[in-house]
Amino acid sequence: MEYVNMKEELLNRILSKKLVSATVSQPRQKSNDIKRIKLKPVELKGVYHIQIEYQYERILKHENIILQEFPNKLEIILQDFRQIHVQFIDETIQIQLSKKNKVLWKTEKSTSPKQLNLSHNRKKQYLLDDTTPYPFLIRLGVQTEEGKVKKQKYDKFRQINRFVEFIDDSLSYLPKNRQIRIIDFGSGKSYLTFALYHYLKIEKGLNIKVTGLDLKKEVIEECNRIAQDLQYEDLEFLVGDINDYNDETAVDMVVTLHACDVATDMALARAVKWGAKVILSVPCCQHELNRQLNSPALEVMTQHGLIKERFASLATDSIRAELLSLVGYDTQILEFIDIEHTPKNILIRAYYTGKQPSIEQRKNYDAFVQFLSAKPFLQNELKDYL
Repeated sequence: MEYVNMKEELLNRILSKKLVSATVSQPRQKSNDIKRIKLKPVELKGVYHIQIEYQYERILKHENIILQEFPNKLEIILQDFRQIHVQFIDETIQIQLSKKNKVLWKTEKSTSPKQLNLSHNRKKQYLLDDTTPYPFLIRLGVQTEEGKVKKQKYDKFRQINRFVEFIDDSLSYLPKNRQIRIIDFGSGKSYLTFALYHYLKIEKGLNIKVTGLDLKKEVIEECNRIAQDLQYEDLEFLVGDINDYNDETAVDMVVTLHACDVATDMALARAVKWGAKVILSVPCCQHELNRQLNSPALEVMTQHGLIKERFASLATDSIRAELLSLVGYDTQILEFIDIEHTPKNILIRAYYTGKQPSIEQRKNYDAFVQFLSAKPFLQNELKDYL
């Protein structure tokens, strides 16, 4: 098939509103920041759109365009990528383009027509179903005895499910031939610690040992009572400080939730030193960089206390993520739960791959902290690994 004919055939099917979903991959240039593009139809205010999801190495961006504007967008996409997998209502098409735009087109007819759901606000498919009773959610007061999520706890239920999604995404990085060791620093009331244990132990049947650590003795005692009531034999809670916990020499997953200021950095450093394969960190208040920040070029922003605080917070988490990348982790900064509910809530996710950073990456990091006059606590903690 000729390239021009391929483009016309593909476009005609999309313009006829038969698209279910599409994945565009294999960038023509290695330097392309966009690694993959996903397409799906959505209806916004009664108007048919194509939603385009741009997948970068560490972030996702979305764009919704009306159908009439899609031909120009497709032209750009085909110039930058070589493979397209498209699911239409009545067929699946695989397109492979050579460097010289020679086309390989494969079609597979569907035995039954696919159903379209154009709602932009589709019902969320949770890993923990919102109609199934879960003993730990009932015990923690999130669900009724019948398994109905309490109205005032629905945001907490959504947060728990978002966290479980992160846990599920991490499974391939965890060992499969021995017990998985997990430490949760700053576990607090432990909604997420119980969710982690339930999902990995009960739902997935994995051999795990989980320890939650927090400074509040009364909270720890209550969590241990709940764990015993639920017969969670491999879940324990201890009173202790992150910096003083020395009972382990190796840990597979470290979770740190809302550890204040440099306590997050202590936990991240400890995770690296333990050789943790998975790190999930939700930072809390961050003051270190706010105190150090001294960059005249930023005074248009930093002269305002509120803006300075928010900038310092974002810069701190950027530094943390980059430091983890520099010591061999594949690191991303992600929304913890939907941004309209908690605009400050982000999660740093890091998987250990052992990948060595480039000289340019280290130079860029050094230039950034020098520009800010920053002396990051975490950098000092990891100096032997950098």
